Amino acid sequence: MSKKILFMGTPDYATTIFKELINSKYEVVGLFTQPDKPVGRKQILTPPHIKQYCLDENLDISIFQPIKLRGNEEAKKQIEELKPDFIIVAAYGQILPKEILDIAPCINLHASLLPKYRGASPIQESLLNDDYFTGVTSMLMEEGLDSGDILGLQYLKINSTMEVSEAFEKLSIIAANLTITTLDNFENIKPLKQNESEVSFCKKIKKDDGLVNFLNAKKLYLKYKAYSYWPGVFLESELKLKDIELYEEESINKEGEILEISKDFIVIGCKKGSLKVKTLQAPSKKAISSVDFIRGQRLEVGDILV
Repeated sequence: MSKKILFMGTPDYATTIFKELINSKYEVVGLFTQPDKPVGRKQILTPPHIKQYCLDENLDISIFQPIKLRGNEEAKKQIEELKPDFIIVAAYGQILPKEILDIAPCINLHASLLPKYRGASPIQESLLNDDYFTGVTSMLMEEGLDSGDILGLQYLKINSTMEVSEAFEKLSIIAANLTITTLDNFENIKPLKQNESEVSFCKKIKKDDGLVNFLNAKKLYLKYKAYSYWPGVFLESELKLKDIELYEEESINKEGEILEISKDFIVIGCKKGSLKVKTLQAPSKKAISSVDFIRGQRLEVGDILV
C-alpha cells in the first residue's frame, strides 16, 4: 500500500517537486498552498503557480488555501482527516506550528546546504556571495526556522554566469529527486543534527535591495545575478540595468562613465572594473537596447550614465 503524502508549497520551485511526487509510487492526498492574490495593475485574482498546475492538469486532488496555519483548528482537522504518512514542504511561505508538525513526519526541501542560509532567500544569497556551490537539503522540520535534523543533501556547482532563474530551475529538479530519495530511504536514514556554529541567515528580499551604484563592477554583477528575476537592479534614477556581463574587474574609472559603444552593447566603467550592458529600461518605459537608449539621450563615450 502506497504511503500518503500531503504537499505544502506555492511557487514554481515547489511545483517541480509536486510533479515528481504525483508521478511517483506515492499517493498525494492533498495540497496546501497560499491564497490566490491580486496581480498586476488590474489586480486580477491569480492562483499560486502550483494550484494553476493542478487546474491545468485536471488533477483530482483536494486543495486548501488557509491564510494562516497557526491557531487554525479547521486546517489542523483537514490535515488529520487526510491521514498523511508524510508532509512534504517546499517554499510554502508559512512556518508550521507544533500541532501540525506532530501529525506526521514533516520534511522540508530547503534550497541551501544547511546550516548555511536558513531563511527566505537562500538561492539569491549564494549568488550574492559568489559561492562555488549551493544545493538542496531535505530535513525534518521542527518549530525553529530551518533548524531541523538533516536527512539528505545534494550539491549544485554555480558557474560564473548563472543567474537566479537558472539556479532556481536546476535546484528544483535536484529537490524533486532528493524528495523521492529521502522518502524511499526514510526508514534507514539516521538524521544528522545541524552544526549551530556554522549557521547563517538570509532575509526576505525587498524592492530596495535592487539599488546599485558604479563603485565595484563585480559586486554590481553579483547583485544582478541574484536579483535579475526580481526586483532587478537599478540606479538612483530608477534606470534599470538588464542583460549585464562582467567585462573585467581591475580597471580604475569614473563611476558610470561610458567607455565603449558597440553594435549591441555598451561598456560602463565602475570605480573598479567595468560591465557590458545590453539593455536599459527607464522608469515607466519599455526595455530597449542600451545603444538605442544612449543615442536617444545623446550620450557619447566619456559621458556618465545616471
